[in-house]
Amino acid sequence: MNYISAENLTKSYGVKTLFRDITFHINEGDKIAIVAKNGSGKSTLLKILMGKEIADSGTVVINKDIQVVLFDQEIDFEGELNVEEFMMTLDSAPIMALKNYHHALVSENPDDMDKALNEMEIHEAWDLENEMSQILSQLKITDLTSKMKTLSGGQIKRVALAKLLVETRAQHRHTLIIMDEPTNHLDVDMVEWLENYLQKAMVTLLLVTHDRYFLDAVCDIIWEIEDFNMYVHNGSYGTYLENKIIREDNMNSTIDKAQNLYRKELEWMRRQPKARTTKSKSRQSDFYETEKVAKTDTRKEKLELDFEMKRLGTKILELQDISKSFGQKLLLKDFSYQFQRGEKVGIVGKNGAGKSTLLNIIQGFEPYDSGSIETGETIKFGYFAQKGLIYKEDQRVIDFIKDISENFPLANGRTISASQFLRLFLFDDQTQYAPISKLSGGEKRRLHLMHVLYQNPNFLIFDEPTNDLDLPTLTVLENFLLQFQGSLIIVSHDRYFMDRIVDHVLAFEGDGIIKDFVGNFTEYREKKSQEKTEKVAAPIIETPKKVEAIQTATPNVSAKKLTFKEQQELKDIDKEMPKLEKERAGILEKLNNESDYGKIADFSKNLETIADKLQELEMRWLELQD
Repeated sequence: MNYISAENLTKSYGVKTLFRDITFHINEGDKIAIVAKNGSGKSTLLKILMGKEIADSGTVVINKDIQVVLFDQEIDFEGELNVEEFMMTLDSAPIMALKNYHHALVSENPDDMDKALNEMEIHEAWDLENEMSQILSQLKITDLTSKMKTLSGGQIKRVALAKLLVETRAQHRHTLIIMDEPTNHLDVDMVEWLENYLQKAMVTLLLVTHDRYFLDAVCDIIWEIEDFNMYVHNGSYGTYLENKIIREDNMNSTIDKAQNLYRKELEWMRRQPKARTTKSKSRQSDFYETEKVAKTDTRKEKLELDFEMKRLGTKILELQDISKSFGQKLLLKDFSYQFQRGEKVGIVGKNGAGKSTLLNIIQGFEPYDSGSIETGETIKFGYFAQKGLIYKEDQRVIDFIKDISENFPLANGRTISASQFLRLFLFDDQTQYAPISKLSGGEKRRLHLMHVLYQNPNFLIFDEPTNDLDLPTLTVLENFLLQFQGSLIIVSHDRYFMDRIVDHVLAFEGDGIIKDFVGNFTEYREKKSQEKTEKVAAPIIETPKKVEAIQTATPNVSAKKLTFKEQQELKDIDKEMPKLEKERAGILEKLNNESDYGKIADFSKNLETIADKLQELEMRWLELQD
């Protein structure tokens, strides 16, 4: 089934063209990722498909039998609504049935309950309510009474994501889900859950993401927007990169031929008199076409980092027995660490665990309760914070960078200009002279990153640097950091970025405990998974009888005192627990006979999930029986 067909779409803003005459189709079951440089029109294209923007030319035909839902960077909400009320603003029959049921619970009219129960059955709203609870739980949204206006930006994004997933589940129509950077503000556990959810869901999906592991796991088609055109790649992110290299090699070969022909034709053009025959006019026209191809610039600036970084002394940074609390919340407890020259450290942990606090303490932005810090005299910090760029509205991009220095120092006394440095980070000449206020959100993030690097620090501290950066910029940044000779601390939830850059992990595990792990991020996750398996497996083997006793002890008398909804929930638990027990036993058997480390990690993760679910069901069973 065809969902959307677009023919010859063109969109410009003033003199800036985003894309020109692009054609594409979306069919049922497609899972598509859009890859492009910031400012190339990714978000604009999504809004055109939503009807929020209009293309300059071309046509978009949307199947009348489908619904298009958007998860955007900007979330619209009424601040006075609490989380549960916001979730219930969805317009669908199952949601309306849920609303009526909740109203009937407090209504004194018995007819309201009979009607509500009938609607719940007809629209299968019991299942929807259960799935809504699971989605909210996985995204760590626990207090449904909180007003939307009191939530942080990250919490609002997670609530909006939960609402979109519930909306998709509640619709009986064919649905196209459009998502713009869905993994921003999610921790690694949430990203992996969403990855798994979308992977298994029978949905049609179009998304923009900078998370390459997420992209590879979820999508099998990549749309690349470059030089105003769209290129379609069927396959993984690796396939897209291979296809892109082949295309650029072919283009360079064509340009070389055109340049040779151009030189010959230019010589002929210069020899011709002003009066031209029809034949010479035709050759003149061909000349201009050849000139256009010959002057195409496909050269990508190579980031060569033989720059003259400020010298690092023998002492870099040493923390000794640092402790920090906010009220009763302990973030750091007697933390000691000595940073080395050239070390690339990744910091991981749940939101609120104290990662940003440590960065602020290191730079002297925030006091600590006890301990000591020694910073080398030659250390110059470069801090890329989450709060964003501070600039004058009418200031041009090039002037913003030149305010630091006209030139950037390289080794052997050489320099490159501010304009050349901007081009290294994908700012073309036209964008360099544009006001900063006209840049897209992603372009402002890229300029903020450049502003930090252009100051030539020798100790970089990055707090979530990959949010809102496009994949081409991430590639440039990664190449920069791999060659960076100074010290580096990164806080990031981007698994691919961390795996490529860091060689050491400091893991915030709660209650002030920070574990030191040598290796990259995935190696740390595998180690943690193995430790959990060893911890969980032993008690699991000894407890089946206890669970069986709980299952067989279900008294019918207490069930009569429950509401209809609670009785249904109790029945569902009685059916679900034996299935989970059987599944757990099967995984344990496989685990005991498995030697492959990757499979052991996967089995361990599944085992932990099942154990958590069983514990949750047991506790709920006891609550209902009480």
